[in-house]
Amino acid sequence: MVLKPLRAQTRSGATERGTCLSDTSPPTAPTTAIPVVSTRGLSEDMIRAVVDRFYANAREDELVGPVFKAAVPDQRWQAHLDTIVDFWSSVLLGTRRYDGRPLRKHLMLPELQDVQFRRWLALFRQTVEEVCPPDLAAFWVDRSERIGNSFRISVRMHNGDDVTGLRPLEREVLP
Repeated sequence: MVLKPLRAQTRSGATERGTCLSDTSPPTAPTTAIPVVSTRGLSEDMIRAVVDRFYANAREDELVGPVFKAAVPDQRWQAHLDTIVDFWSSVLLGTRRYDGRPLRKHLMLPELQDVQFRRWLALFRQTVEEVCPPDLAAFWVDRSERIGNSFRISVRMHNGDDVTGLRPLEREVLP
């Protein structure tokens, strides 16, 4: 792959310069294949079961419950769950049903700190491990931790924190 100059027109009509990858040349270094994980056995019903169980527990949790209750009123709760099912269906099954911008909503929650992210991930991991077979649970936990840590860094940057050297959260062990 080689980098080639690129000129693209933006929505406003302006021309931007940049670079793009071109596959006209063979790679100069060996490439590493990304492992493919089978999602065999993962279904919409399983996603719904995880989402429903997790959020029922999360809403009652002393650390993340108040965040959810403040951000999502009771009358919008079912719609929120449906949106989250669509999100995970898109992430895990590639259905493309979710077309939202989840980070934007999380940036508007000033109370989100590392302690809430850590608890969210711990509760989510616990739920996934209870509902899913081990291989699917590991796959789903990996995705949730990547997304959670990405959101955490973005929220910290949005709040003006220095994220230089910020490492992924250590896992919280629940009783």
